[in-house]
Amino acid sequence: MITKVTHMCVYVLDQDSAYDFYVNKLGFKVHTDAPMGPDARWLTVTPPAQPELEITLFLVKEGGVFDAETTRTMRNLVKKGTFGAAVFTCQDLMTTYEELKVKGVEFIKTPTKEFYGYEALFKDDSGNWFSLSQLNPEP
Repeated sequence: MITKVTHMCVYVLDQDSAYDFYVNKLGFKVHTDAPMGPDARWLTVTPPAQPELEITLFLVKEGGVFDAETTRTMRNLVKKGTFGAAVFTCQDLMTTYEELKVKGVEFIKTPTKEFYGYEALFKDDSGNWFSLSQLNPEP
């Protein structure tokens, strides 16, 4: 029986830029930043209140799991914003939205009332989009 998820993957175009975005703009913590052979790096970050979930900032580049054609395709798909990778939650959406805007985070949907609470959508520095949500309280 599967009991939980410990890692999820976000495909990025530049790990140094992704490091800056996730750590300095979103406020995530670096869990692991280690070399993995020639020209490879294992980079994971965690949301501050959920350190058991590691988000792997996985570089899309030729070699390892991607051949040249797949690399070109994946990079183009990431740049186009094809992937909606996760829903991040916060206690106060309007405050968090304003804080992230000041830090230069690009929002593609302003905060809106939805059936489950409030939601805004933003993009990371590679083009991946995410939901930022303030969920309705549990009944």
